Amino acid sequence: MIRVTLPFHLRTLSGVDAEAVVDVAGMVTITSVLDALENKYPMLKGTIRDHGTLKRRAFLRYFACGKDWSHEAADMPLPEVVTRGDEPFHVVGAIAGG
Repeated sequence: MIRVTLPFHLRTLSGVDAEAVVDVAGMVTITSVLDALENKYPMLKGTIRDHGTLKRRAFLRYFACGKDWSHEAADMPLPEVVTRGDEPFHVVGAIAGG
């Protein structure tokens, strides 16, 4: 069981009140978590990652355990505490400006 937090607009689109919970078979990576999320909530396809390239959308960031995972390899294993469900995987809307 992987816990995923989403920005408000994606929670609204998917109908998730707080955290989305998905099951991932095999290695828990950014790709496997987002695949499971998009399979469970098909309305999110193309909102977090581009349809064709599957690259992260420009104004979204990924965080886990206080670390920015946005530029890490998408097939790198996520921390064990995320895999166990102790800590959530965060999809965060980027904020520009100062």
